[in-house]
Amino acid sequence: MRSTEMSFKSIVRELREMRDGIGNISRRRVEGRHWCNRTRSHIAPDVAPFEPSEQGQWANLPPELLFDIISRVEESETTWPARNVVISCASVCKSWREVTKEIVRTPEECGRITFPISLKQPGPRESPIHCFIKRDSDNSVYRLYFGFTPSEDESDKLLLAARRIRRATSTDFVITLVADDFSRASNTYLGKLRSNFLGTKFTIYDNQPPSDASIQERSQRSRRFCTKQVSVTGPACNYSIANISYELNVLRTRGPRRMHCAMHSIPFSSIQEGGSAPTPTSFPRSFGEKASPPSVSDSKETAKDVSSPSISSSAVALPLRESLVLKNKAPRWHEQLQCWCLNFRGRVTVASVKNFQLVAAVAPPHSIPAAEQEKVILQFGKIGKDIFTMDYRYPLSAYQAFAICLSSFDTKPVCE
Repeated sequence: MRSTEMSFKSIVRELREMRDGIGNISRRRVEGRHWCNRTRSHIAPDVAPFEPSEQGQWANLPPELLFDIISRVEESETTWPARNVVISCASVCKSWREVTKEIVRTPEECGRITFPISLKQPGPRESPIHCFIKRDSDNSVYRLYFGFTPSEDESDKLLLAARRIRRATSTDFVITLVADDFSRASNTYLGKLRSNFLGTKFTIYDNQPPSDASIQERSQRSRRFCTKQVSVTGPACNYSIANISYELNVLRTRGPRRMHCAMHSIPFSSIQEGGSAPTPTSFPRSFGEKASPPSVSDSKETAKDVSSPSISSSAVALPLRESLVLKNKAPRWHEQLQCWCLNFRGRVTVASVKNFQLVAAVAPPHSIPAAEQEKVILQFGKIGKDIFTMDYRYPLSAYQAFAICLSSFDTKPVCE
């Protein structure tokens, strides 16, 4: 069996060498490789179509043989950085891309992160996906990595990055796919997290509409560019997908922070028996296409959004009674330690006001089994001076979980 795996790895290695000699296949093919090594400032979430004349000799393999090769490669390479071989298979040509996309399953089904779109898809239902966040306080940058713990050789797989931008009346966390380009005009831009003046309320914005058609029809758009800032490669709007609120504790009589997350893009039915969460399959087409110039009305709306960063309750995609609401799991008071405690199962080692666990908030007329009510959907906690763990599961995606955790980094003295 070992020799078989090695033979397939050698095939893939040879294909990657041959691929480099085929020529200039496409811009988005180069961007696909960037998802593996992060050496350039642009990235495509899906491998772009190839022209028929640029397919190369590897496009002529029998479909049955091609399916078997990629299936074995996908099964053998389960973790990063070895999993970038799967990305390389999808970058060979159009036929290889289609077969790879057919074979690779969503994180909910296999618990693996493969393509960039996996970051917008719900996590697994049973065991969570383990990640960690590194904070760069000097540059106000936060990096999300895949893995149980940081590695010593710094070969960790970077998933997302965010930069905190303080404004006069709010704070923005701009979220991108790379750690060296936080421009909202970049095609690596995914969305943002915006707070109110006190840092007690936050709105999560996504650069693509919810995949559920019924949600998409009612979603509110907020322009993110001034007229002079319109990108020619990216979408010109954000979609509000969640609101986060922290309860005030001015007199400091109630213990730790209390938070609620209204996930407007996720229906409550997704955690009920037979339910499913919205699962996007690709990024917007405008991700790699030129956007049309903004109209006069768009310019006015753009200016209004930039100059008015306050959070509005009108930016709701699903009615509150239909959307999933998360609340922090109540900690218990430890008499011997004289502090509030939660069971993080060894994933958190340093006491911090930022630590939390989120579970589903259930209110009539909704109901779920008691075991589901106690299931931790997202947990976040400190393990070092600037290192934090983040474990998430269905129905949250890595992007949504990361945005929620970023809200914990913002200063909020009225809640502690």
